[in-house]
Amino acid sequence: MRALWFDTPLGAMVALGSAQTLRGLHFGGAKHLPDLQGCEDGRECLLLRRVQRQVGEYFEGHRPAFDIPLDHEGTALQKAVWLALADITVGTTISYSELAARVGAPRAVRAVAQAVGRNPWTLIRPCHRVIGSNGSLTGFAGGLERKSALLAHEARMARERGAAEVAQGFARQKSADITPMRTPPLPARSR
Repeated sequence: MRALWFDTPLGAMVALGSAQTLRGLHFGGAKHLPDLQGCEDGRECLLLRRVQRQVGEYFEGHRPAFDIPLDHEGTALQKAVWLALADITVGTTISYSELAARVGAPRAVRAVAQAVGRNPWTLIRPCHRVIGSNGSLTGFAGGLERKSALLAHEARMARERGAAEVAQGFARQKSADITPMRTPPLPARSR
């Protein structure tokens, strides 16, 4: 596995992966930052450089969604939760209980929250868009200050770019999602 560290307006981030897929994208000092000992230098890895470029474009307000192939490793519930995170559009939030309902596990809110906390792709799978059912900012491996800053950034991005353009970027993210493993489709959401 290779690692590429780079700076962002909210602090250092590290992209982890190979030439084919991204294994993780984390803020430095994040709660579940993997052990990086033994990682090779990722400065020459084109995929990791692409991640760095797209993160830069995101923070500049030019990229509402990412098109990076991801390496999905996790339990069936984690995979379902991480896939569902991609359905939360820029400028919006949902509660952990709503996310649990979306993945067909309405009584497993704690397990869903744990899966959100273990999301290996900060920003790409936007776990920062999941909030408490009372609207409070809760749980973010990168810290609540960063979560608040990311939500404020995305609210500005949505206002400046307009809802139609953000939705178009969201559609590109979903269509470009490349995964080496197939995951089962999510159950239809009932209202």
